[in-house]
Amino acid sequence: MHEHSAHAEHVYTSAQRNSAAASSPVVASWRRCMTMHQLAPEDQRAPLRLTDHEFRRAREQSEQLIASATEELDRLFTTVGKAGCCLLLTDKNGIALERRGAAGDDKEFRELGLWTGSVWTEASIGTNGIGTALADERAVAIFRDQHFFSSNTSLSCTTAPIRDHRGRVAAALDISTCREDVNEMTLAIVTQTVRDAAMRIELNLFRSAFAGARFLMVPAGANSAAALLAVDRHDLVLGATRAARVALLLDDKRIAAGIPAADALHEAGVSQQDEIVEAEKAALSRALSRASGNVSQAAIALGISRATLHRKMKKLDLH
Repeated sequence: MHEHSAHAEHVYTSAQRNSAAASSPVVASWRRCMTMHQLAPEDQRAPLRLTDHEFRRAREQSEQLIASATEELDRLFTTVGKAGCCLLLTDKNGIALERRGAAGDDKEFRELGLWTGSVWTEASIGTNGIGTALADERAVAIFRDQHFFSSNTSLSCTTAPIRDHRGRVAAALDISTCREDVNEMTLAIVTQTVRDAAMRIELNLFRSAFAGARFLMVPAGANSAAALLAVDRHDLVLGATRAARVALLLDDKRIAAGIPAADALHEAGVSQQDEIVEAEKAALSRALSRASGNVSQAAIALGISRATLHRKMKKLDLH
């Protein structure tokens, strides 16, 4: 009990301070928990839980999200599941819709509320990976005693938000563990793993929202993999991922007005030349993919000689 009251005392004093450390995202969250949500860190509590009916409804409303995430969750679980980690996929309201965990760890995770149907918002359970990532709209890692409630200080969570096809936060992906030997370095590696998986789910959601469209990758530095445009056959932008919106200064209004992809790229300083190269690269990649990598077959489909295709592949670094 002493440990719990010491943690509560630490939360109270940090939240009242005005030092540089007190402006950290964690302390900002602790303050929200106290002032906005009227929570007390010494309370023992589990997250709120939905009824079966409420849970079924939440899952129905997130059908497309679950479909876009299932394969990624399974893949991620094979990577971290044996290491005593549990995965949660929540909607934008922090409701855990999907879960992956090893049966041997179920009892501990269930007691903590890391289970489908639980609500992991800050209002429900204080500072935690999911609730704080949703509140701040960015990836966070909440390490042990950074949690608000004393009852959650055995947990280490790392969470990334997932945005919908319009760039709005729609979900969160979380990896949590109670392992004693977790340190800041392993948490940093897991954080990157979560971010990458969240980005892939986001791209799956985006592609399913614009099924049948052509997709252009926008050169956006480190975010290039996440910066996609969906364009129609007239080369008008139908949609843009969050990273593409930021890179090209696009919003719903500009997209609805009907902007040609070439104009959007040109305004952002991506030259027409780059765009032509990207388009050629995309065409060759599609042909190679359809031919399962068989260069001769792809060349026939494109109506060019095998030597020409080899030359283009070399020039565009497609080998």
